Amino acid sequence: MLGSSVRTFHRLCSSSIMINHRSLLLPSSALLPEPRTSAKSSSNSLAVTVSCSLKENRCGEARRWISMATVLLKNYTVKCRSFSVEVRNPATDAYSAIEIALDSVVKIFTVSCSPNFILPWQNKPQKESIGSGFAIHGRQILTNAHVVADHTFVLVRKHGSPTKYRAQVKALGHECDLAILVVDNEDFWVGMNSLELGDIPFLQEAVAVVGYPQGGDNISVTKGVVSRVELTHYAHGQNQLLAIQIDAAINPGNSGGPAIMGNKVAGVAFQNLSGAENIGYIIPVPVIKHFLSGVEERGKYVGFCSMGLSCQTLENVQLRNHFKMHADMTGVLVSKVNPLSDAHKILKKDDIILAFDGVPIANDGTVHFRNRERITFDHLVTMKKPNETARVRVLRDGEEHEFCIALLPLQPLVPIHQFDKLPSYYIFGGLVFVPLSQPYLQEFGDDWYNTCPRRLTERALRKLPKKAGEQYVILSQVLMDDINAGYERCNSLQVKKVNGEEVLNLKHLCKLVESSAEENVRFDMEEERVIVLNYNSAKVVTSKLLKRHRIPSAMSGDLVDNRNSSQIELSSSN
Repeated sequence: MLGSSVRTFHRLCSSSIMINHRSLLLPSSALLPEPRTSAKSSSNSLAVTVSCSLKENRCGEARRWISMATVLLKNYTVKCRSFSVEVRNPATDAYSAIEIALDSVVKIFTVSCSPNFILPWQNKPQKESIGSGFAIHGRQILTNAHVVADHTFVLVRKHGSPTKYRAQVKALGHECDLAILVVDNEDFWVGMNSLELGDIPFLQEAVAVVGYPQGGDNISVTKGVVSRVELTHYAHGQNQLLAIQIDAAINPGNSGGPAIMGNKVAGVAFQNLSGAENIGYIIPVPVIKHFLSGVEERGKYVGFCSMGLSCQTLENVQLRNHFKMHADMTGVLVSKVNPLSDAHKILKKDDIILAFDGVPIANDGTVHFRNRERITFDHLVTMKKPNETARVRVLRDGEEHEFCIALLPLQPLVPIHQFDKLPSYYIFGGLVFVPLSQPYLQEFGDDWYNTCPRRLTERALRKLPKKAGEQYVILSQVLMDDINAGYERCNSLQVKKVNGEEVLNLKHLCKLVESSAEENVRFDMEEERVIVLNYNSAKVVTSKLLKRHRIPSAMSGDLVDNRNSSQIELSSSN
């Protein structure tokens, strides 16, 4: 209860804590000198400054006084700077937040057009949406990725201006739900101020969320306090990253706006909790900086690292005894290792990870965060940059080892999202082949987990890739014709082989079919099903079906480019 304010005092910065000065009782042991007070008032605000000169030997007493004051915090904000205390009416915080935001926060107008994954040669109808963003260093605008996902046209408007300016998307990080926009028009930047990034706020610190939520056209400010800091499910990118829960309302349109604490940004508003009132989430500064630094260093978004592990907690004492753990040992049990990770070369099933970069891991999988807060050790992994190494202390067969493991962003066998990217497809004899993805499954409806084929759900959520570039290729549908009658029962089955050769991905399948010298093409499917088509007849039927269904091409653009490059390589070798 007292640790937060003590650490706030140690930081000697402008972090805020709350206190009810009318209830404050000073202990006699505090031995504080008589404070000097001054007050300024107006019709709109009240500012009272309390300061005192402390001798060096009384610093400890001052810390205890600040700690006790924290318990009574209700209505006013206390700021600590080098042993000086300033008390302000909280209404001035909201006013200051507005003043800071007026020349920084922008309204974003997006026109987007998402692909149809069931009919991958078509797009869904375009739609319009609004969001918020704010200026940062380098003449850039920071916002949420979901605000501009699948964008075709983006405009931004400054507060108080009737003019909308064309914006370009410079970088997108869908896992962390962040995006960078740039505006080339010089007039847009006249009078614009960039906001500075602050730090992770402590519990119960006040923040103001600034943006353009639905229900009005002008800027809006909502106040709240920090309720929780922990790893949270990011709805847009389907990822687990650090997030801050606040009790301020975050509504559609608020997304991408800054959460301001003092005169700096504490986070970016991005989602709320469905079915609950006044529970919103903001993306904290460490995640923002990780995204920005990756873009600055590599020119594009590179993703968040993973060890590629599936781990089990070791909270059961009998389980710990079985793996020869001493009483002072804590850690997590390795259950599965991604074959494409560097850890696959080093770690084994039933290894116990005791520490990550010297930080002990508890039996419940958490590590110390700050004060008495704890978060899962995945946070330490995600904050690593690609190709960085981590020191991992491991217990194996009762003996301790220390390994260095390189960390990289890892892609699942079945992609979780495919924003700003056209889906791949290949049509042969009316058979439509696609790589399985979660966006494809989501076309079955909001309850896709229960409505789509069960085997596809299991593959999407649990199956790991065995080789680099591997895809789970399925027969999506059959465009009916005499040549393929009866094969519609093979819908949603995986294609395992083409003419006896295992299929790695859709490009590989396309290459095997197009370069086939056999009279017939045989597809070995899941569940021991077999499809056979005459090559020449299938080619003729394909052209006829493309015209009938108004499909522009028998294959997606990425496969066309791949086929052309393959033909160039073949001709050069001849």
